[in-house]
Amino acid sequence: MPAPPKVEPPHKLTFATNSVWNTTFAAEGDKFYYEIVTRFWHPHLTKINQYDYEARVVNCVAEIESLPKKEVKVRFNMPNAEGEWIRASDFVKTDGSGIPESGGTFTAGDGVTYRWKTHKRRFRLVKVDDEDKIPLAEYHPYKRHFFVFRMSHHAWLEVKPEAAVALEKVIVSYLVVERRRRQAKIRIKLEHK
Repeated sequence: MPAPPKVEPPHKLTFATNSVWNTTFAAEGDKFYYEIVTRFWHPHLTKINQYDYEARVVNCVAEIESLPKKEVKVRFNMPNAEGEWIRASDFVKTDGSGIPESGGTFTAGDGVTYRWKTHKRRFRLVKVDDEDKIPLAEYHPYKRHFFVFRMSHHAWLEVKPEAAVALEKVIVSYLVVERRRRQAKIRIKLEHK
């Protein structure tokens, strides 16, 4: 009797910094390497670049535009052409509760609908039609020495292989949802002062 096939382990994409405007997501061995960069000469445009070390190519796979007093827009680029701008609220739809911590839903290129939701104050990605709600991606926050000093562990995003086929959309949707959460947190603090 042959042994059952091995289950491919999840990919661990480690964050270089805690910023959602300037950081990198990198898997061990640089199998997946994404740079999120907002240049100071374009402070309202964030580019998501994918590095392919074997081909020695850098591709801008997506962009997020957040102009002041305008709605955030997203576009996904092809290797030889730029994509169409869509509103971020059309790409990642909220559940209507008005709570940014609740996440949102988006549809990947293969037609599967995913939902970012919080569990113990951490974002998790699940398939909408999955009744068991098994997470396909999960955010693990950074840890600091004595809760104050330098980081002892960087934050990381654990992505299972079945979600890796839509990795660009997973990363962009995470950035959109996390930015909404952080901006709502700042707005709440300003209102209470």
